Amino acid sequence: MNPSPTTKNRIWEIDLIRGIAIVLMILFHLIVDLRDFYDYPLEYLNGFWYIEGKLSAVLFILICGASSTLTHRSFRHGITVFLWAMVLTVATYFYNDNYYILFGILHFLGISLLSANFMNRLSLHWLAILSGSTMIIAIPFSQRFITNPYLFPVGLTTNTFSSLDYYPLFPWYGVFLLGIMLGKILYSKKKASNHQYSPATVKSFSHQPLAQCLTLITQLGQHSLAIYLIHQPLLLTLLYLIHAIF
Repeated sequence: MNPSPTTKNRIWEIDLIRGIAIVLMILFHLIVDLRDFYDYPLEYLNGFWYIEGKLSAVLFILICGASSTLTHRSFRHGITVFLWAMVLTVATYFYNDNYYILFGILHFLGISLLSANFMNRLSLHWLAILSGSTMIIAIPFSQRFITNPYLFPVGLTTNTFSSLDYYPLFPWYGVFLLGIMLGKILYSKKKASNHQYSPATVKSFSHQPLAQCLTLITQLGQHSLAIYLIHQPLLLTLLYLIHAIF
């Protein structure tokens, strides 16, 4: 969910995948809002919608890791993302101090980006070891509770812990490292098949409507952080208006 390296020299497929993740995220949060605020008979804690929501998160994390290999400004991006995450924590706390965002995906991505410059120096071999180890360590973490209430960022929680959005470092940092590995493999020469995206990019293998759709999704991917921050208020406002009218 971090910005791409530059505005003029964007990698279109990264923005496209990030845009797909945004669409999946908005759809998932629409389901959550319909269930939690309007009692629609929808289930998002398991089944299809749960998987759909996690797929969105996995895509965001992978792309964040991959795009971090294309810039030396990951530390600065990480600070920006984490500060916005804390804004969300404060905002959701004032909305509901019993159930707010303690360590959501923005907190996770911000912390992960702070380490990206160092991790990018490691070989694929060491990245694979660290990624696998991070995910394996998370298994016993998820199977036990602790009394210390301050270790939730790493995945260790008390039996009363709750967070409106929760993506701890274990196991999700392993996914971020996989993204770095993908970036180092696919963009070892720091370039993609076509940096400048336009509908012409896909005309050769698609019809015009599909090309326009991909263009729109790619443009969403170019503004992922802003969309993430504003989409829920917009969704809730739209749902309120619809239910008030109909």
